[in-house]
Amino acid sequence: MEIYRVLGVDPGSSVTGYGIVEQRENRLLHGENGEITIPKKASLPQSLKKIYDGLQKVIRRCSPDIMAVEDLFYYKNAKTALKLGHARGIAILAAVNADLDVYEYSPLEIKQAVVGYGRATKSQTQMMVKELLNLPEVVSFDASDALAVAICHINSIRMKDALRQSR
Repeated sequence: MEIYRVLGVDPGSSVTGYGIVEQRENRLLHGENGEITIPKKASLPQSLKKIYDGLQKVIRRCSPDIMAVEDLFYYKNAKTALKLGHARGIAILAAVNADLDVYEYSPLEIKQAVVGYGRATKSQTQMMVKELLNLPEVVSFDASDALAVAICHINSIRMKDALRQSR
């Protein structure tokens, strides 16, 4: 039985969520999830190091096959967008340094793949992640978003495989 393990990442400047989802045949299985929390008074370099080190630990511990990360979307505040861009860049660097391929998905694509509606709320996404992975309880928004990114990637791969086989 082939196992395909995806590390989903929801990058943030104060909290970066991560989640491991495995595909075994047609089933989705929860590996683990969590948050890398940045201390409020940390400098930008300290924050980025904490994200990098935290993701490296997850990658070593869980041995994912690939990483899927949430793509940037429109922000009114340029400073917020810039900080988020730094966090995304560090997450991608952690994956690339571990020889993982990286796939990026927009929030709209993620919600569409998980909930079936691209404008779903965070709570709707969180509840659907709980159901899809048969979790005993709802996990934090950041970890849930990361699990949703991983589910989105697996569903995207399934769709591409189905389209290829139908030709």
